[in-house]
Amino acid sequence: RNEEFKLGSFEIMGPQDFVHLQSTVRVLDQDEGVQVGRYDTCPKCEEDWELHGEKCYYFSTRESTWNQSRDDCRHGGGDLVKIDSREEQVENTLRVREKMNDDYDTFWIGLTDSQEEDKWLWVDDSPLNTSFLFWNDTQPDNWPGINGENLPEGDDCVVMGKKSGCWFDVSCKIPYKSICEKSAETRRV
Repeated sequence: RNEEFKLGSFEIMGPQDFVHLQSTVRVLDQDEGVQVGRYDTCPKCEEDWELHGEKCYYFSTRESTWNQSRDDCRHGGGDLVKIDSREEQVENTLRVREKMNDDYDTFWIGLTDSQEEDKWLWVDDSPLNTSFLFWNDTQPDNWPGINGENLPEGDDCVVMGKKSGCWFDVSCKIPYKSICEKSAETRRV
């Protein structure tokens, strides 16, 4: 006999449907991707990395060039930070302020126009979103040097800091601290 019962918006079918449901659950339970309780769904970061949302950040106080800083971030499984939102900018500004030794401390971020002047790209080759611009006044300026000597390397990389957290374009060859970023992990239990 096939009896139907309605409970709220759920329909409960008779015994043969229950058997089908049990076999479906059994098949799903054998699928690693949907095994309940097998994954810790809380995002986690490695030691010395800081969690914010679904991302992990590492604030390196070692000063190096933009390229060396990027290599260091990659070696740790990430890259220089790509700032995707106002919230991420504010969060990184707060963290940078905690790490600063003085008002002029600065940290590399993953933004550069080294491929083509004034075409700002993130380390993943995505263009700078013009709805999220955090340049300091008069920036970017591709500073030509103290006496206008037009420095050959130009100001092709970006730092944030200097107390305000705003962005400044600077020479990629000057050593600064850096911010690395990578996705947070969900670990297998």
